[in-house]
Amino acid sequence: MITILAIESSCDDTSAAVIQDGFLLSNVTANQDVHKKYGGVVPELASRAHQANIVPVVHTAIHNAKISINDIDAIAFTRGPGLLGSLLVGVSFAKGFALAKNIPLIEVNHLQGHIAALFLKEKNIPHTDPEFPFLTLLVSGGHTQIILVKSFFEKQVIGTTIDDAAGEAFDKTAKILGLPYPGGPLIDKYAKQGNPERFKFSRPKVGKTNFSFSGLKTAILYFIRDESAQNPNFVKENLYDICASVQFTIVDILIEKLKNAVIQTGITEIAVAGGVSANSGLRNRLRAEAAENNWTLHIPDFEFTTDNAAMIAVTGYYKFLNKDFAGQGVSAEARMKDN
Repeated sequence: MITILAIESSCDDTSAAVIQDGFLLSNVTANQDVHKKYGGVVPELASRAHQANIVPVVHTAIHNAKISINDIDAIAFTRGPGLLGSLLVGVSFAKGFALAKNIPLIEVNHLQGHIAALFLKEKNIPHTDPEFPFLTLLVSGGHTQIILVKSFFEKQVIGTTIDDAAGEAFDKTAKILGLPYPGGPLIDKYAKQGNPERFKFSRPKVGKTNFSFSGLKTAILYFIRDESAQNPNFVKENLYDICASVQFTIVDILIEKLKNAVIQTGITEIAVAGGVSANSGLRNRLRAEAAENNWTLHIPDFEFTTDNAAMIAVTGYYKFLNKDFAGQGVSAEARMKDN
């Protein structure tokens, strides 16, 4: 029986999870509300909150898993990418825990974790794993990529953003509209009540599978500025339609590039991962495209889309089977290779 404890602390969520023989036993996350009044994550405040949260979160994860601390065979942790101060808390805790218990350390790339979340299984809950090879649309606040996943340990990035990520476009748009942080989920909420074809925004031309959202962010900023100059109540009076139009544009860009990747590779086993995969507009569009184009589609449960230790745990489990361990000299890395 293989039992893995996992730690995730790459940004502003402190999370711990336990996985045993491939099945998730617990997944606990402490959020940081302190950032809301600043309109975004403040790195120094995030690292301090991680220090306060990590011990109780780990304790709760072990308790909820109904295991003993002595049952743990290895500890997996997010090495990067992410905020360095936040990562340091998780990495330091993992190294200390492994040293004290004399168990292996397993380093995990945060982005690989998002993809591995597609393989998370819970007892007595039906689940179908993606079949290799498959294409993953990885969309988050910091990354937007199309990845050809050949195996657990072999991946190829075939499309990436040349500037900003889709999640950042959502968050920056929310900020422009005066919505509180985090604004992405609010745009999704308001978009459901709006007309997605009311306002048109230009699409970047950056190749068949690459992305660019910097120009779109600028276009939205100037659009809101110009319309508000003529009507100070423009945003308030048109909020739902603005959100629906912005969301439609971003989702349409993502889907267009994914369809190009399907044509390029011939692969119709499709998955989506990352925080933006929680967006209902993207999920609905993916389901429609899958039905129309005969794709086999894999979408993670909502709780496994945003940053969580369960995805680190399942990655750690497969790396444990592969005897892929890290030494005590391992250090946090704010930037890591994409694949």
